[in-house]
Amino acid sequence: MDSGSVAFLRELLTDTGWLERTRELGLALRTTRSPGGLLLVGTPDDEPWHLTAHLGDEARLSGLSQLTPTLVRWQPPADAPAHLRVGLDRLEQAARGETLFVVAEQKAPVPLLERVDDARRTGATILALESGDTELAGLAHDAIAVPAHGLITFDGAQHLVSAAAGEITQRPSLRARLARLLDKVSGPQLLD
Repeated sequence: MDSGSVAFLRELLTDTGWLERTRELGLALRTTRSPGGLLLVGTPDDEPWHLTAHLGDEARLSGLSQLTPTLVRWQPPADAPAHLRVGLDRLEQAARGETLFVVAEQKAPVPLLERVDDARRTGATILALESGDTELAGLAHDAIAVPAHGLITFDGAQHLVSAAAGEITQRPSLRARLARLLDKVSGPQLLD
């Protein structure tokens, strides 16, 4: 998806809440302290190659080196280049100041959930883009669930998050962040 397509998608989603949510998650990705400390992992059958490439582009174009991602793979070939040989054992080394971004369109398998839980306990920030996986969302500090039959595809959500991560914009106001936190804790306010 090119930048024009992302802009068109943003225009279509203006009044849906999707832009705000993807912008929040994109900003959260930027809290990683160092290049390579943003760890991306998917499921055994679906590694987030595409999102990794887009975040790498956003890191270069925006000058935000902390967005430089590390793709964590389930079974990296021993003869692969060093940046493509990072295995799940890297999650055991995740620490405070690093971010583990789980991208799972399908339900996260138990071995992944265990590693995510371990990374959270060692102080890593856990973010997730998922499809209604309550166990994964429960481990994440912030997560976006992309419904299978919603306004946006899983691929489209990835594009919005990566584009938002590279945007040089103001952070949401304290009031907006507190409202979001309150909604997360108590559920959104229902209008009469």
